[in-house]
Amino acid sequence: WTRSQAGSRHHHPPPPACSPPLHWMDSAPVENVYVDKKAVDKLTEGLLSHYLPDLQNSKRALQELTQNQLILLDTLDQEVTKFRECNTLVDLNSLFTEAKVYHNKLVNIRKEMIMLHEKTTKLKKRALKLQQQKQKEALEKEQQREKELERERQLIAKPAKRT
Repeated sequence: WTRSQAGSRHHHPPPPACSPPLHWMDSAPVENVYVDKKAVDKLTEGLLSHYLPDLQNSKRALQELTQNQLILLDTLDQEVTKFRECNTLVDLNSLFTEAKVYHNKLVNIRKEMIMLHEKTTKLKKRALKLQQQKQKEALEKEQQREKELERERQLIAKPAKRT
């Protein structure tokens, strides 16, 4: 209903369930928005199906990187132990070169883990915002429906009292 229709005494059917797309960037308040629950569910399902595989892949990649890091740390620990046990080091330079390679690998793995963590955090924040938006829209829809029911109850003619 538009404002002019809401004030009239005539009953008008609600608009169709398929409403024009919502522009989230509009700053003007939106009135009388009708959201199709099935559409919201499908959009939510689509969003999850779009992002969930990436999140799961990121999780697997993080687990693999963590495992590789533990292996590299263990290898470095073994190398340090070998280094301490050696009384005479014949090729000290090659050991330092190897240690530097492992250190660089660890640094790269750490950078990648940080990047993946940041991406995962952003995706989680986005998913939470979308979930909150969906809940807000559902609440607003329910409040609007209750207002309309109350308005209809008030518009129904009441029988005059006999004196």
